[in-house]
This record gives sequence, structure tokens and C-alpha cells, in this order.
Amino acid sequence: QVQLVESGGGLVQPGGSLRLSCTASTTIDSFNLMAWYRQAPGKQREMVAGIRDGSLTDYADSVKDRFTISRDNARNTVYLQMNGLKPEDTAVYYCNAVNSQRRTSSWGRGTQVTVSS
Repeated sequence: QVQLVESGGGLVQPGGSLRLSCTASTTIDSFNLMAWYRQAPGKQREMVAGIRDGSLTDYADSVKDRFTISRDNARNTVYLQMNGLKPEDTAVYYCNAVNSQRRTSSWGRGTQVTVSS
């Protein structure tokens, strides 16, 4: 079972930026989908951004043009660059790795992002 460790969260003012990292304990080449989800208090977990088949990206409408997902296979790491942060982006952000052939879905423990003045 792969271990996923998120980092980079914190407190930032509205309009600010953060870069989240998700580092895997194994090569990420085998995961056809890697994604970032978030969960705010009292709300369901939602997908924020995903990168599949190596380079195809998808974003939630609420973060398009502000967030960018990328992956560095050499570092076994997926990033989420978040710009123009808003208070409604406040949530715990989770990394997810899916191997559809093996039918596995792994999660990290999350990192807190708080956007507040």
C-alpha cells in the first residue's frame, strides 16, 4: 500500500498563494490518476484537481484559472499550486492516487489550508 504525505498547507491572506506537495512512498508512474480533494467543515469532500494518464488535467469550476496541478515523476510528487486564494478555499486538502487496473485508491492524511485576513 502506497503512503502519501501532503505538505505545504498553512494560513494565508485572501489573494495569496500556496503550493501543496504530495509525496508518495513508491513510484507514481503506476497511478493513472492522481488528484487533490478538499473537505471544508460540514461539507462533503470534493475533487479540486486531477491529473490522469500522465498529463491530462481536470479542475473544479471553482478553482479553474487559479489552481494548477502538476506531477514530477522523478520526485514521486504531485503539486497543487494555488493562487488567488479565497476564504472559501479554506479546507483540509487530501491527496489521492488511483490505480484503476489494480482497483486501488490511496489517500493521504491531509493538510490544512486556511485563507483568512
